[in-house]
Amino acid sequence: MSAGAPSTHPSIRAFPVREGCLEVGGIALTRLAERVGQTPFFVYDRRLLNDRIGHLRRHLPAEVALHYAIKANPMPAVVQHLAGLVDGFDVASADEMKTALDTPMPAERVSFAGPGKTSRELSQAIAARILIEIESPNEMRRIADLAERSGQRPRVAVRVNPDFEIRGSGMRMAGGPQQFGIDAEQVPEILLELRELGLEFMGFHIFAGSQNLHADILKASQERIIELALSLSAHAPGPIRHLNIGGGFGIPYFPKDVALDLQPVGENLGKLIAQRLRPALPDAQVIIELGRYVVGEAGLYVTRVIDRKLSRGQVFLVTDGGLHHQLAASGNFGQVIRRNYPIAIGNRLDEAATETASVVGCLCTPLDLLADKVVLPRAEVGDLVVLFQSGAYGLTASPIRFLSHPVPLEIVV
Repeated sequence: MSAGAPSTHPSIRAFPVREGCLEVGGIALTRLAERVGQTPFFVYDRRLLNDRIGHLRRHLPAEVALHYAIKANPMPAVVQHLAGLVDGFDVASADEMKTALDTPMPAERVSFAGPGKTSRELSQAIAARILIEIESPNEMRRIADLAERSGQRPRVAVRVNPDFEIRGSGMRMAGGPQQFGIDAEQVPEILLELRELGLEFMGFHIFAGSQNLHADILKASQERIIELALSLSAHAPGPIRHLNIGGGFGIPYFPKDVALDLQPVGENLGKLIAQRLRPALPDAQVIIELGRYVVGEAGLYVTRVIDRKLSRGQVFLVTDGGLHHQLAASGNFGQVIRRNYPIAIGNRLDEAATETASVVGCLCTPLDLLADKVVLPRAEVGDLVVLFQSGAYGLTASPIRFLSHPVPLEIVV
């Protein structure tokens, strides 16, 4: 079996199969496609969302608050479902803020991070009493100006760009020059200025990197983050009540990936809080903020074979989907070396994988490659191709208007 063959990846085994057809939420994929009324579509499984939150609750310390980063998947129905499972949300835009505020989640449990927040967005966050993660000195001063004009006292935390890097992350978001956060060595001076601006200081947001599958690296990262928070707290204008240490928990996409062992990460974090953090910062609420790890494995991208062709000995399965919906699977969303996402013919899972085929989309570009030379059951026109690990950074991370094809539907079952 080559990369992406159905039996090689545990994410495929997370979904039941009956009479050769994948089931999502207890519904056969073929019937689900009829119910949706079109392909392509994204589908997210509530059962897997519940299971993932349960897994986190079992392994993380009980006193740690679990926040969902809406940017990973902002579909309103997904966010509404998670509102009853997590302790808070993180948003990165005004639209995400609206999505969060439309749920039962209290506004004081929502934080707003990201560089380049507009004055309009900041004003909305101030009015809603959402906690604002300060990304730069200029942003801090703009918040203070807006607060003075509105007569309100915004809740803020300082996002810190650590003076260290964490290896093993799929995307490095700290250490060295960064558009995210304020350099750790500048934070004491910023805190001194913040003291005079009349803002309600809550604490810090310190995050080092995303998509990490290595427990030892995550443990070391958390240790360094907490040590940095302790060091910076000596300069704080008030008690530390909010300490967002990010997350960075990864999910396995490719054949050699091994799923993260969360137990040692949670045990280590519990010791760090009890032994290092709590004696010095008794009021600090530690927050783990996760996006991909919560929703990534609960989602599927489903597209239909509309043509089957042979070109100089190579089989191409042409689908009605493509990179304009699922850019990451095409290898054009940060992969240095292109590798295939787990893929299957969703209505032929009881058949042997007998042919090597490339699965392509309907766009006029050679970049529109959903799977390159994978071993699959022989697929025919009308069959359903399923791309797994599609719950995070799928539709909203893709160029959906590219070549003006229709936007796919999203559903939760």
